[in-house]
Amino acid sequence: MVDRFFDWVDAQFESHGLLPSSPLTTALAYVRERRAALEVYLADPEVPIDTNHLERALRVVPMGRRNWLFCWTEVGAKYVGIAQSLIATCRLHDIDPYAYLVDVLQRVGQHPAADVAQLTPRLWKQHFAANPLRSDLHPRSK
Repeated sequence: MVDRFFDWVDAQFESHGLLPSSPLTTALAYVRERRAALEVYLADPEVPIDTNHLERALRVVPMGRRNWLFCWTEVGAKYVGIAQSLIATCRLHDIDPYAYLVDVLQRVGQHPAADVAQLTPRLWKQHFAANPLRSDLHPRSK
């Protein structure tokens, strides 16, 4: 069914009866450019139709924009973005960002490079969240 839809899109796009400025041509081009993502959405019912949940998670980024305005370089801005993405991903997976970052920063030096994907928040939660490495500054429970 999905393949038939994309075959129809290709046939309509390639027909010579549509003007390049036509709204249908624009829509068909949009579908063709995003075929891989649309196939994932159509094949997996767990994939949400929109990204509102991600946008809500990243809403804290604009709130601190004035603080990050002067990252000094594009490289600095890039790393602020990476840190914010990790923090937002931790929140999406109900992970304490502080515990995650402390554990991963201690673990990354001895972790096998072939298994680096285990250090992403989703997989970290499965493998290491039950017994995270702690900082010396972490208060010890009595």
